[in-house]
Amino acid sequence: MKLIHLADLHIGKSLNDYSLIDDQRYILQQILQLARQHQADAVLLAGDIYDKAVPSEEAVRLLDEFLQGLTELNLPAFIISGNHDSDERLNFGSRLFAKNQIYIAAKYNGQLYQKTLQDEFGPVNFYLLPFVKASQVRHFFPEAAIASYDDAVRLAVGQAEIDVSQRNVLLTHQFVTGRGAEANPELAGSETAAALTVGTVERVFADCFASFDYVAMGHIHAPQPVGGATVRYAGSPLKYSLAEVNNQKSVPLISLGPKGNCQVELLPLRPRRELRCLKGRLNQLLSPENIQNTDDYIYAVLTDEEPITNAMGIFRQYYPNTLKIGYDNAHTRTAAQPDPDKIRTNKPPLELVADFYQMMYGCEISPAELQIMQQAAQKAGVPL
Repeated sequence: MKLIHLADLHIGKSLNDYSLIDDQRYILQQILQLARQHQADAVLLAGDIYDKAVPSEEAVRLLDEFLQGLTELNLPAFIISGNHDSDERLNFGSRLFAKNQIYIAAKYNGQLYQKTLQDEFGPVNFYLLPFVKASQVRHFFPEAAIASYDDAVRLAVGQAEIDVSQRNVLLTHQFVTGRGAEANPELAGSETAAALTVGTVERVFADCFASFDYVAMGHIHAPQPVGGATVRYAGSPLKYSLAEVNNQKSVPLISLGPKGNCQVELLPLRPRRELRCLKGRLNQLLSPENIQNTDDYIYAVLTDEEPITNAMGIFRQYYPNTLKIGYDNAHTRTAAQPDPDKIRTNKPPLELVADFYQMMYGCEISPAELQIMQQAAQKAGVPL
């Protein structure tokens, strides 16, 4: 059985006020072509289908187009919600969609959604775990000892009573890591979950998925395996931040043979417009011999020592989709701001909150404000 693994579509997303809807339509059509070309048997969409909980009309239309394309290919699709999605909105019409092999599990109800497909080697069981917080799992199992997200996900998965003699596939959307600090996934820069910016209290360890032959994950935008080749983040299909400039976006094609035989092939994606970073002096970057692919999205970093009047206007004459102009020179290096990536490691969550507050507001957080943060975190099921 061949499976296409997708995640973090973020349909409706913008880059610096540039709508990406046409770029997303282009890449989704390319994915449909890859599914047809490689004769896929099903498509897995592991959360963050939309970029916002209340998606725009054009975002809803684009998802409708994509699902219609899957239906025309007679491809079953398994869909879960991510932290950007509204579970109720994404779940709307799910029982009707199921009649066309579009299986949606957008809201955790105390058990894993399960569906079985057959191939020449027998059954393949698909389990769907939408984005879930520890407090949501605790609601259904109030007597259970749930002290962390890892506890919550282990309990949710354990309730499924999975037959490990059969082939099992899980869709999930969580912050999943291996054991040890060196086993953390590489972040792409455009993730916005609290766990990725304020410590690792939402961490789930990959070894809790040992019962599955393949784990299709969403949440991290850089494509990569975690804790083993078959526990994998698909990554976003497009570059959604400057930190992703050097990422090669791809679609994992999963080939499930007999039990114990799972192969992963990465199918490269080619965007309508690339996201590039250009660095150098203005006259060097805009010299005729250096200008190319002018429709790309551009971050420009100017090394000129003196500010240039209307640099953005000048750049957009050549690159109309220029997103941002920055400077890297003696002045900016002297005035450089603290790097959030350097202050978030090896500190308890409360210190990280205080550091973040200091960085944002230039003053220390008060005891009263810190108490409010602790109360809000407790209600959300995140211990501080």
